[in-house]
Amino acid sequence: MNVLLETWKTPFGLPPFAAIRDEDFGPAFDEALARARVAISAIAEGAGTSFAEVIEALELAEGDLDRVGGVFYNLAGADSTEAREALMRDLAPKMSAFSSEVTNNKALFAKIEALWQGREGLGLTSEQARVLELYRQMFVRSGAALEGAEAERLTAVKARLAVLGTEFSQNLLADERSWFMELAPNDLAALPGFVQDAAKAAGAEKGLGPVVTLNRSLIVPFLQFSPNRALREKAYEAWVARGANGGETDNRAIAAETLALRAERAHLLGYPDFAAFKLEPEMAKTPQAVRDLLMRVWHPARVKALADGAVLEAMLKADGFPGPLEPWDWRYYSEKRRKAEHDLDEAVLKPYLGLEAMLAAMFDCASRLFHLEFREIEGPFYHPDVRGWEVTRAGEHVAVFLGDYFARGSKRSGAWCSAIRSQRKLGGEQRPIVVNVCNFAKGDPCLLSYDDARTLFHEFGHALHQMLSDVTYGFISGTSVARDFVELPSQLYEHWLEVPQVLEAHAKHYQTGEPMPADMLQRLLDAGTYDQGFATVEFVASAMVDLEFHTGAPPADPMQKQAEVLEGLGMPRAIRMRHATPHFAHVFSGDGYSSGYYSYMWSEVMDADAFAAFEETGDPFDPATAARLERFILSAGGSEDAEALYLKFRGRMPGVEPLLKGRGLLEPA
Repeated sequence: MNVLLETWKTPFGLPPFAAIRDEDFGPAFDEALARARVAISAIAEGAGTSFAEVIEALELAEGDLDRVGGVFYNLAGADSTEAREALMRDLAPKMSAFSSEVTNNKALFAKIEALWQGREGLGLTSEQARVLELYRQMFVRSGAALEGAEAERLTAVKARLAVLGTEFSQNLLADERSWFMELAPNDLAALPGFVQDAAKAAGAEKGLGPVVTLNRSLIVPFLQFSPNRALREKAYEAWVARGANGGETDNRAIAAETLALRAERAHLLGYPDFAAFKLEPEMAKTPQAVRDLLMRVWHPARVKALADGAVLEAMLKADGFPGPLEPWDWRYYSEKRRKAEHDLDEAVLKPYLGLEAMLAAMFDCASRLFHLEFREIEGPFYHPDVRGWEVTRAGEHVAVFLGDYFARGSKRSGAWCSAIRSQRKLGGEQRPIVVNVCNFAKGDPCLLSYDDARTLFHEFGHALHQMLSDVTYGFISGTSVARDFVELPSQLYEHWLEVPQVLEAHAKHYQTGEPMPADMLQRLLDAGTYDQGFATVEFVASAMVDLEFHTGAPPADPMQKQAEVLEGLGMPRAIRMRHATPHFAHVFSGDGYSSGYYSYMWSEVMDADAFAAFEETGDPFDPATAARLERFILSAGGSEDAEALYLKFRGRMPGVEPLLKGRGLLEPA
């Protein structure tokens, strides 16, 4: 018997990681797919036509597939091997074909459509009505209403897109894994201790001396602190060239083909372009609504960035360089300016932001807001770096939470939250297993930048959305919400890191245990809007390129289109997009954030307003507001339209002003 298909007699039903071999996955997927096909055929061809016999049966039809996939896809992203990468490539068309089989099943769609047409007489709960609506929407948007050649072509397009998304991800990982820059002793000595430690740890993984890699938690501090301009340029150019180095890992042709196929997919379904198709079920609804938001933020951000750039260029010239300010200069001189203007040196700050201290802060906030308790548990988990906690409330099991925090060559870049198992009540209460993955530079101990600490809190906000989910149907569980709503809980949770009493309690020196000095804490908080012109410009530029890629005819040359969009925006020359096209994984490693990278900013409009709801009470942990947040946002999943849920929590929709204020971009009155 394949261990992946057995009943797991492990604590909390965790996957038996120590017993799972790479060679188990392929046969397990084949068997799980076969079982799912039998179950779905029985639903489509059987006599049953009720909500329970169709929709609820569909909810449970892919149980084995969900279980196997929950393990495999988490491992493939966080701890890749050659075998896992090969299976990813094999699975992409297989899983796409299976999905198309289901949505192209005319008998099955006829039953769903009949339920939809007769929904008023079915006596459905509000949650059931929502699930029916979303199932029908998924089938229609997947091409269930298409016939003949058009249906066949859509299936082929989706299969090819799945393959391209996998290739894009693997190419990017290969580029990130292969590049490194060794540091000479004098270049190493010029860096703060925590960067030296991270460089030594990164080199040790490769059997070398200290190196700089393309991991954000290492390369960003290197760019901040290295006085060697030539090395900064070399590292920066390698960082932004990921996916565009020629050869078999080059992603530019993949991006072009992806955009063309997405446009074709939209046309087959009756939409003018992919952006119109993708945004229809989101809060934004239309490309123009997205464009309006982004441009309202772009203009003040650009003005601020240009003014900041002029100050930094003057610092560059004072150092004897003729200028102009280059992208590999910005972080270095910005760090020097921050130290001068705010007396805030990241090298002095980081000892107070150890990973252990920030984990304690993160858990403490969740305890104060939602009465959760965290007890660390023993593995084995899927990698020795992974840690686990049982999450309880009032003695009752809530979830298992896994944290995988350190960068390694087998892990894709960035930070994310996923679920090995999602919450649902149908078929028996199922509690979630939630995973946070980050790429912090490993040190002894691991010391975080303030941005790293924000990332930690951000991903845990997603985790809370999964853990506190309280719905019947897995289809709407946890983070299964509109894309431009899913970032609300994560970005909102970042705000608690900025609460003075949280930092007072937890930001303690890793060696002495002394709390962060009050004046340093104040300077840290005062600097909260520092360099937000830069950060906002690099984000909005990426979001606008993503939007324009998918609006109108697809570009034959995405790099040329990227250049045209940036020129039209008046992109400052010393700032680059946060994610250039060849490594824009949000958009091209699958279509999750395609036409949707704006979502972070759309959600930020809400998260600024949502935290204001706490501030207005005078208590950042106000119990009544926290209870409303859990009831209407965190526990509700996709059980109602996102706007309706936010209105229930806040009573109104927010404007863009709280966001601009939070980023320090509001012009003085």
